[in-house]
This record gives sequence, structure tokens and C-alpha cells, in this order.
Amino acid sequence: MNLTPEERAIGKENFETAIGSEHTRRDFLKGTLAATIAGAGLGAMYFGYSEGGPPTNPLRVGFIGTGDEGNVLLGALHSEDTRKYIQVVAIADIRPFGIHRAFHGDQSSPDALGRRPGLMAMYGWKDEDEARKHVKVYDKDYMDLLNDKDVEAVVVALPLHLHSAACIKAMRKGKHVITEKLMGHSVHECKEMGRVAKETSKILAVGHQRNYSVLYDNAKWLIRNGLLGDLHYIRAQWHRGNLPGHDSWQQPMPDDSKLSKQVKKLEELIKSKDAKPADIVQAEKLLAQVEAQIADAKVEAIHYGYEDETLPNGYARSALEELIRWRLWNRTGGGLMAELGSHQLDAAGILIGAALEAHGGGEHVHALPLTVSAIGGRYLFPMDRDCEDHVFCSYEFPAPGYDKDPNKKIALTYSSINGNGFGDYGEVVMGTEGTLVLEREMDAMLFKSSSTATKIKVSGGEKGPSLDTAESSHGGAPATAIGAAALEGGPISRGYTEELEHWAWCVKNNPSAETSAEHMPRCTPAVALGDAVIALVSNIAIHNPKDKAHIVFEKDWFNIDSDVTPEGEKPNTTRDEYKI
Repeated sequence: MNLTPEERAIGKENFETAIGSEHTRRDFLKGTLAATIAGAGLGAMYFGYSEGGPPTNPLRVGFIGTGDEGNVLLGALHSEDTRKYIQVVAIADIRPFGIHRAFHGDQSSPDALGRRPGLMAMYGWKDEDEARKHVKVYDKDYMDLLNDKDVEAVVVALPLHLHSAACIKAMRKGKHVITEKLMGHSVHECKEMGRVAKETSKILAVGHQRNYSVLYDNAKWLIRNGLLGDLHYIRAQWHRGNLPGHDSWQQPMPDDSKLSKQVKKLEELIKSKDAKPADIVQAEKLLAQVEAQIADAKVEAIHYGYEDETLPNGYARSALEELIRWRLWNRTGGGLMAELGSHQLDAAGILIGAALEAHGGGEHVHALPLTVSAIGGRYLFPMDRDCEDHVFCSYEFPAPGYDKDPNKKIALTYSSINGNGFGDYGEVVMGTEGTLVLEREMDAMLFKSSSTATKIKVSGGEKGPSLDTAESSHGGAPATAIGAAALEGGPISRGYTEELEHWAWCVKNNPSAETSAEHMPRCTPAVALGDAVIALVSNIAIHNPKDKAHIVFEKDWFNIDSDVTPEGEKPNTTRDEYKI
């Protein structure tokens, strides 16, 4: 039987009596949050891959790409329970910096180390020499990893323009694949990836982790069961304080004087007689990481397809800079819409799909947009890049009843800007009877017409997570607030761990990639293609404001089997870069 997560958690009979009961719903939310914080294996129970438990033998996985996101995905395997699903047996990267962080973790800050703890800490290996006895390193060509018979499946976390080639080669080498978002650099590449997955009978999943977020799944429940009334508007944003000279996407080059100054400062601290032993140990770790970052200078980026280029304004960019700062260039990345907007448009598809489900639109609907209008530009940053630093988009989605009345639509506006991080990132979902606010993938607040508000606080203690409920009578306050801001016991899962576990579980239980919904990842090629079309077509509107600022989406763009693409290039799975 296909049960919803709520039905699995509290039993189908109890669930049926709970619909519409805010008290029961609140208790359920409190319980799931507590389980998440306690690390109690929520994902397997909640998302339905607990049947039979973890695989008898974990999936032997190789990581292709150990940059920022690759190391976040490695870090998502931090718990012993998760490593029952996946065993890391190989990594491939051409940058010494990426390989070093894969083993040692990201020492740049406590927050960075929390997200990228490194394989040595995760597996308890005493040093890198011991770690390399368990994890093979391929630093020249990822094809060497794909030729490794010990590797059953791969995680692809390369720059966007390399996704399709790496995924297709991997599948043709007999490996199952999960790739970072965006699925591909163009719509025709995404369709090629989907077609090869079908041809090779390999599972291909894409890392839009909101498909595995408990908060978003609960938001979907609220919408599907009418707690917001008729959904009619979503406001989404991702605002960051990046400014020229302080841009997280413009990482230091190996010859940057800031790095050499940092090395000197760390060496002085290590030699200081007044330094505390713990400070010396940390300085040694950070020094080794900075030296690995400087060692990237030895990488012959041109050999791997990166290009030297002089931009129209005279800015000369080297191939190595294109490799290290690939998000800044349209040739290698997809800008704000691919890196940030795609996550939130994926979430919109989930939430609007819930509204369609509530009115008989079928199960597990991922809504697709009708139109987009968009503008963007470099309003703050100099012409040392060709991706925008501001984008503003407006979309129309079908509302329930659209097939009979074309005026029934749901509007969505999206902004992603640099230079001011006010508001951070999240979504405001508005219906005729309430408003749902989702913030930073960690907080959710439901505002109802009632003036009574219930706030739920989750905190940790010696006995584990505890929850307190307090009543408030402030007008317009949330009817239910589920917060991560006040958590002391640990953050709410953002879905990375669950998406990797479920992918591995699907591979072990469905090795021939049959299309059974029970044994396929949530973000299949069909779902991921939809997210890619939205982001890439939005870029077309942004880049061509005179004649394409308003675009009507064509149904065939979302169909893997159709040769029609918005860029006008037909899919071709026989291209040279796909040959093995």
C-alpha cells in the first residue's frame, strides 16, 4: 500500500481521524522534529524506506568532485546509521584543495567543519595514510574511478557544465548515479541524461534535497488538507550580503596574497611560545588546508577543458580561474537561477502540486509553470563575470480548475540578490484562509485567521530533545510555529542525508531501475528535468530582455522523449563527450 509519511508514522486509522485536527497535527510535528534532532533514523521511517532496514551490504560509492557541495554531501554521511546505506570507497578530483578537505574536513570555521567534517573524522581513521587504505583517490581522470569495479554507484558533484557527460559515462559503465542540482547545463543535456538512464536501466537521482525535507513535506500536508484555503500566491527569495571583494562565489586564487599572508600568520602562531596547545593544533590543521589551496596552482586546467578568455571589457580570465570560480561564468555554470532559484522553484512545484492533489489532480504531483517574466543584471559587481548579481522573476502556475477556467492561476514571484541579505531565504505561501512561512529550510510558521497562536519550542538537554507549547493571543501571530532557531539539541535535517540514504536503498532494492514508485528516488529525471527547464528558461528571459522577457512554457520542453527544447538543440546521446 502507498502510505503517506503521516500514515506510516501514526497509523492509517489514527491518521484518518487526525485530518483537520490541529492538536493532533501539532503533536505529530513535535514528534517528527524530536526524532530529527535526536538522529533517530527519521528518514527511513518517514519517507518509507524502512522496510527491510538498511542494505545487508552498504552501497559502495565513489564521489566525482569534492568541492564545496561534494564535501557537503560527504558530510551528510556522518552518522553510523547512514553509513549502513553507503560506504565511500573512492573519490575523484583534480584539485588538491578538494581532496584535502574530503579527508580532513573544512577547517576554515566551526560552521564549515560541521557541514564538511571529512572522512577521517567520520570513519575514525587516525590520519590520511590510513584513510587512503580504505578510499582510493583518482586525481587525474574520473574515468579511472568509473573503471574501478569496486565502485557500484557514483555521486557527481562537478561544475554544472560537466554533469551530463559524467553521469552518462557513469551509467554506461554500469554505475547508478545521483548528481548535484541543476540536473544539466541545458535542457537537451537533461533529456540525454534521462534517456540514457532508461536505456541502461540505471537509477539516476538529482539532488534537490527539499524533496526529502520534513518541513516541506509537512507544508505539503497542510496545503493538501485545506488549512490555507485556496492557494493563490507564493513569494520566494534568496538574499545574500555578498559584495565586491567579499563574494563567496569568487574564491581566492592560489596566488592570492591573502592566502600567503594567512600562511605566514599561521606559521607564526604555531611557533609562538605563548600559544595554547589547542590553538597550535587548530593552526596546523588550517595551515595544511591553505597549503592545499595554494597547491591548486599546479592544476593544468586547460587540459580538462577550461578556457583562457578575455572578456569584452578587457578582463583576462585564466582557465584555472574558470575552474575555481566556475559559478561566475555562463559557460560553466547557470548563475543564481541554477544555483539558488532552482531549489525554491522545486519547492514551489511541490507545494502547488499539493494544492492540485487536494482537488483530484492525482498523487505526488510536481506542478509545472505556465509563463515566466524575468529581468536581471550586474547591478553591484564589476564586469569580471557574466552571471547576474540580481534576478527578479514572476511565474504563473495552474491552480485547481485551470483546465476549465484559464483565469485560475497561482502567481509566484522570486528574487535573488547580492549586496543585502535582509530576509535571508525562504518562501511565503498565501491562501484564502491562511499564510505559511518557510524560512531557511528550518523554520515553519502557519498564520491563521484566528488570533490564537501556538508556538512550539524544541530544545536539547541531558535527556535529549524536549518540547514546550505556549499559548499566545497576539493578533496575526502564527497558529503553529515549528522553529529551528531556538534549537539547542541540533539542527533540523535539510534532506541531504535522507536523499542519499533513499537513493542507496532504491539501488539495492531496485537494481534494474523498474519504475515502481516504491523503489525509485523522489527526484527522478522527470522531476529534475522540470526544475531544470524552469531555471534555464528563466535565464533565457533574463539574457534576452528585448524579445524573450516573457516566455510561455511549452509542454514538450518537460517531456524527456520529445526532441523539442527551449534552446533549439535536439538531444543527442551519441555525442563524442559521452563515449566511453
